[in-house]
Amino acid sequence: MTLTVRIDTTSPVPHYEQLRSQLAALVTAGTLPDGERLPTVRALAHDLGIAPGTVARTYRDLEAAGLVTTRRRAGTLVTAPAATLDRAAVTEEARRFVRLARDHGLTDAEVRDAIAAELVLSPRIGCG
Repeated sequence: MTLTVRIDTTSPVPHYEQLRSQLAALVTAGTLPDGERLPTVRALAHDLGIAPGTVARTYRDLEAAGLVTTRRRAGTLVTAPAATLDRAAVTEEARRFVRLARDHGLTDAEVRDAIAAELVLSPRIGCG
């Protein structure tokens, strides 16, 4: 399997976060289907030119999010039921939004206010 992920060495975003967000997006989009085996930590680290510990941390984060499971001898497998995918996608978008807002100098209170206002103003399309 060939993954279409890359690391931007000029980005201020840590390598593990870049890798985690890309893999999470591939899982949530269904590009990496349930049961798909991910490359070994060493193989992916070698392919991307990053430390194995970085890939291991990424896999642990994905496992904590319920997107993969790691088993001895079986490797790391995608395990993403639909509800988990939706929740993971929302969580990932929330992380990106918070980073963007902080990069633009917003305080945590301003971020919360922006989200609260959007919840009130946005129509609930496709909900319930």
